[in-house]
Amino acid sequence: MTSRSRLIAVAVLLVCAIAAAGAYALSAHRDPADAGTTPSPPVASTARAPGASAAGPTAAAWVPADPGIADVCRSRLPTPARSTLALIAAGGPYPYRSDGVVFENRESRLPRQRTGYYHEYTVVTPGSQDRGTRRVVTGAVGEQYWTADHYASFQEIDPRC
Repeated sequence: MTSRSRLIAVAVLLVCAIAAAGAYALSAHRDPADAGTTPSPPVASTARAPGASAAGPTAAAWVPADPGIADVCRSRLPTPARSTLALIAAGGPYPYRSDGVVFENRESRLPRQRTGYYHEYTVVTPGSQDRGTRRVVTGAVGEQYWTADHYASFQEIDPRC
């Protein structure tokens, strides 16, 4: 093998190693230190099972994302919250222009994730002149959270009940 052939072989191996490292970094097996986020467990809270719709998880596959966050049965939510969940499942239309915007989790009350992972939706509050304090926040893999006090506390929505 000539010097030039060896140089080409080393360059090809180097390019392959860089491509493999890039593919690994983009996969679900990211380093927790990457961008200050914590990866979700393989079956995260309300994670979609294969074939489940983006509207929500399959109830049988539901596992809480964070045992430190209380959960609430979907059926025990106020009717307007269940209506908001139905709108989310249908993809809208939403009653407020800001529904579906990125929820930044500034208070860090939900599991830490990358920016853009969570989105918020207004739950209509009867008698309120504005959006009120009630929201549903959804995660990228299907988890759903309820807050009645404008992000001061959250409950993870359990679709099984």
